[in-house]
Amino acid sequence: MKHLILASSSPRRSELLSLTLLPFETYPSTLEEKMDLTLSPSQLVESLAEQKAADVFQSHPDHVILGADTIVSFQNNRLGKPKNREEAVQMLNLLSGQTHEVYTGVCIMDENKKQLFSVKTSVTFYTLDEETISWYIGTNEPFDKAGSYGIQGSGSLLVEKLDGDYFNVVGLPISKVVRVLQEFGFSFTGSVTKTDK
Repeated sequence: MKHLILASSSPRRSELLSLTLLPFETYPSTLEEKMDLTLSPSQLVESLAEQKAADVFQSHPDHVILGADTIVSFQNNRLGKPKNREEAVQMLNLLSGQTHEVYTGVCIMDENKKQLFSVKTSVTFYTLDEETISWYIGTNEPFDKAGSYGIQGSGSLLVEKLDGDYFNVVGLPISKVVRVLQEFGFSFTGSVTKTDK
């Protein structure tokens, strides 16, 4: 059985991949990503995920590499991580009472094949007043999150509803990922040890 490597430094992706109970190591890509903004959001995240996976594959060619990238898109505009409080306020005001999309691209590859896919989740925010935005920014959560919020933390209180995979918004559509990993010989169901009650 080949070993699985996660080409990401994201603690959230590591946590989600751990849910499979599959052993894996983490080797973040150090590549400076090339962003082609002429691509659609789904094509862009797939491209970025492929760049990360290919970079780590060069130094670990005997392993299965999993690369991923997530972006937040609102009215065809990509929202990255806010550089400061003002940008965070601006993004949260932009998303207030609106529906935006979260795309995660995934690339899984070894020396024989490569699987590339993306997943989209639509997220609708409640209307946010100034007090709510100020409170949320005070949690310091927005500053390392695309779109200025983390749905797995206090940012969950901003969300009215979502359409799609919740874990995709966190950073990895884990149910789809494990099914693709099966094509590479992994068995996540076989990794669970059954005990008699």
